Amino acid sequence: MKHDDSVLLHTEGRIRHITLNRPRALNALNHAMVRHMGEALDAAEQDGSVIAVLLTGAGERGLCAGGDIRSIRDDALAGGRTSLDFWRDEYRLNARIARFPKPYVALMDGIVMGGGVGVSAHGSLRIVTERSRIAMPETGIGFVPDVGGTYLLGAAPGELGTHLALTGEAVGAADALLCGLADRFVPSGDVPALITALDACTTPEAVVATTERFAGAAPAGELAGHREWIDACYAADTVEEIIERLDGCGVPAAKQAAATILTKSPTALKVTLAALGRARRLESLEAALDQEYRVSSTAFTRPDLVEGVRAQIVDKDRNPRWNPAELAEVTEEDVARHFAPLGGDELGLGPDAGPGTAMTG
Repeated sequence: MKHDDSVLLHTEGRIRHITLNRPRALNALNHAMVRHMGEALDAAEQDGSVIAVLLTGAGERGLCAGGDIRSIRDDALAGGRTSLDFWRDEYRLNARIARFPKPYVALMDGIVMGGGVGVSAHGSLRIVTERSRIAMPETGIGFVPDVGGTYLLGAAPGELGTHLALTGEAVGAADALLCGLADRFVPSGDVPALITALDACTTPEAVVATTERFAGAAPAGELAGHREWIDACYAADTVEEIIERLDGCGVPAAKQAAATILTKSPTALKVTLAALGRARRLESLEAALDQEYRVSSTAFTRPDLVEGVRAQIVDKDRNPRWNPAELAEVTEEDVARHFAPLGGDELGLGPDAGPGTAMTG
């Protein structure tokens, strides 16, 4: 495959550098980038001189703002299926990163959202800075957390993951560490020196030790102080009851969370809550990715994804017209449809993989 320059590769010492290089699009992922990253990981694993991989994003704004959702909307409007092929390879890449046998260092500096979380938060060494803003904002575009997001958020302490999934709220370094989305805090001013030190490492153990040497205490976050009402309110069985508890608990931040949730797609909210509950009962990231592929494949055919991207990205009027418009209008059957088996179109990463699971591309 002929490579464009959307993913830059080079080796310094024994470290393979992978740089997402679409800075004007905040390094949003497209299918070619996913394939390039997969090829780069294959080569790095097979190259005995490479001891670790370092993922960074070009530009000053962040690692990656997610997937190229404008093109996904265009595909949906045209009745296409290329987005399903993109997700198939993207989710396989997420699983590949999680199982990569060498240190995979992700510099989660600046904005890291959606697909950006998928290529970083499954890595073995995840570095955040005071500039980090990490989010899974899918419910705001009529979609559901994917790229292993339901697995990650489902594993967060208490109901923190439910709060982040439903509200789409972005968190900083301390809260990312608390939620298990990152491993180390390094001040952004020290990142160049960290990279230089990593490039001088000659063993995987030295890579781990170097990240520990540069790590420090993150500036205080917000979520730890909100655990009491978050855990109490989001433990409810339905989105409607969660909102009722948030509105009634007497905490201004909880009331604001309720108001935020009510701006999101009702269908996406109910499917997200169900997906998180199911993901907590699954035995592996791969099984969660299989489930997410079913959910994404159905959401792709529903009206809210097209409308949500229109409102947030295309027209930017921030006034989506969801269909259905109210939580009460979303039935149990509507939710269950998103988890229905896909037959021969299954992703097939988990232990129950059946036919139709071959890698595309």
